Amino acid sequence: MNRLLQPVLAGVVTALVGFASSFAVVLAGLRAVGADQAQAASGLLALCVAAGATAIWFGLRLRIPVSVAWSTPGAALLVSTGAVEGGFPAAVGAFAVCGVLLTVAGLFPPLGRSIASIPAPIAGAMLAGVLLNLCVAPVRALVEVPAVAGPVVLVWALLSRFARIWAVPGALLAAVAAIALTGPGLGAVDARPVAELTAPSWSASAMVGIALPLFLVTMAAQNVPGMAVLAGYGYRPPLRTVLAGTGAASALAAPFGGHAVNLAAITAALAAGPDAGPDPGRRWIASVTAGVSMVVLGVGAGLATALVLLSPPVLVEAVAGLALLGALASAITAAVADPDRVQAAVITFVVTASGLTLLGVGAAFWGLVAGGLTTLLHHRRTAPGAVPEEPSGEPSEESAEEISRR
Repeated sequence: MNRLLQPVLAGVVTALVGFASSFAVVLAGLRAVGADQAQAASGLLALCVAAGATAIWFGLRLRIPVSVAWSTPGAALLVSTGAVEGGFPAAVGAFAVCGVLLTVAGLFPPLGRSIASIPAPIAGAMLAGVLLNLCVAPVRALVEVPAVAGPVVLVWALLSRFARIWAVPGALLAAVAAIALTGPGLGAVDARPVAELTAPSWSASAMVGIALPLFLVTMAAQNVPGMAVLAGYGYRPPLRTVLAGTGAASALAAPFGGHAVNLAAITAALAAGPDAGPDPGRRWIASVTAGVSMVVLGVGAGLATALVLLSPPVLVEAVAGLALLGALASAITAAVADPDRVQAAVITFVVTASGLTLLGVGAAFWGLVAGGLTTLLHHRRTAPGAVPEEPSGEPSEESAEEISRR
């Protein structure tokens, strides 16, 4: 009984932490690109079901603890992008295209290799620029709504010191308590789960401004680290299967408002590590349990959306920002890891963080373009007869071949 109880509990904790720590980011992102309350609640439900069902399928089929989550950096990207031409239907079309691109990356290894070849400093700088605006929200909240933001930040700080894994969920509970004490209450709110179809539309600005950056961020900040976490615990799931499965799930969730699902990165360790049981061959039970738990949590998407809408917008962004501070730190570290690419990374970061919109396309795309052009401009040719030194952060030939084999 104990052999089953430990992975089951680990799976429940994985789902709770994953949901509570970042659902506010998802809702903020969907609202930013034009979703109304029902569409945002539907999107959160769709993501929970897509991620949960995919994790269950992977676990039962592969017998490997493959945890699946929504793209939290992708949701932050939506916040920084904002409304696009065509409104939320155009964003839904971009979500669907992102799902197709993820699937294609799994079915055609050269595409996966090309994404893996993006220099880590450039990818990290773009992600850092996307996250920056949300990560300063706690500071803004302390100034604008100190009475409710102060306890939230205090709870987060204390739990970060003594129980790090529960820091963001604890901050969320503190925010809920603050809303309950100061807000109008939930009496008139319809918290039932809602699944609302949105017919996608297609616009060039949404494809370039949302679909492509969302695909790149999801690959670079979720799928690649997720594979690394699993490899660290001795698991090597077939990359083609993982990308094709999560890409198909993303495409199916898109008409209901879901932006993207992918390999879990941070919470992956909860289901794949020793906390999920001493026997590595049975830890897949944890990821399957996490999948079931995510589907169950999706039923509460309506209530979660209502809570967010009843709170001051800056408070929601503050909770989201606290959840993303670790991701921002990792992105900045990756951006400055290679001295030869610091200038290109800084330019990528500055352009992305500027929030500019040019030709209807958001800053994340232009940041990537600016960083890529700077990299090409400062590229140094290897002297004849010299052995080229592999840049830090780029995949080796062995890793590319491994991706190709999968």
